[in-house]
Amino acid sequence: MEPRSPSPAHAVQPTAPGHAPAQAHLLIQAVEDVYRPAPDMATSYRDTSPVPAVGTAPPVPQPGRPPMSQRATDLSALILTTSVASVPISGSVSLVLWTAGHVDPVVVGIVAGAPAVFLAALSRVFKRAKETAVAAPPEIHNHYSGATVLQDHRTVTSQTHALVARTRNELRG
Repeated sequence: MEPRSPSPAHAVQPTAPGHAPAQAHLLIQAVEDVYRPAPDMATSYRDTSPVPAVGTAPPVPQPGRPPMSQRATDLSALILTTSVASVPISGSVSLVLWTAGHVDPVVVGIVAGAPAVFLAALSRVFKRAKETAVAAPPEIHNHYSGATVLQDHRTVTSQTHALVARTRNELRG
């Protein structure tokens, strides 16, 4: 569909600076003429008659999803998205299993056992790192100048129990 050109009566002509509102009105009218469909090319119809607020007709089921609660709608959307998200995962697993049928069983055993061996080695590394951190407490260097400094190395522990809180502080040092 070709855009219609504005009619010559509404063509925007340069005017004097004092006639800006008239020129703006002509420009708006020209744009509306271009976007207004021709009378013989109507593509839609809008019924402007008022709709009654209350009627006697029973509700009619609408096309699409049936009416349901908000929770049911949320769960339905969750199920749909989960099922769509499972397609790539299922395809990948199928491809791996199909490929595994064509390889040597020893290779399959090595590939299946590698993650377990890797995790066992990694857990040992973390366990040794934790033991090392506990065995060697950090060194603390404090530098003071001026008046006499007293350091208090006591530890206060608190325990709170029961519905009505009773706190007992123990001072160790």
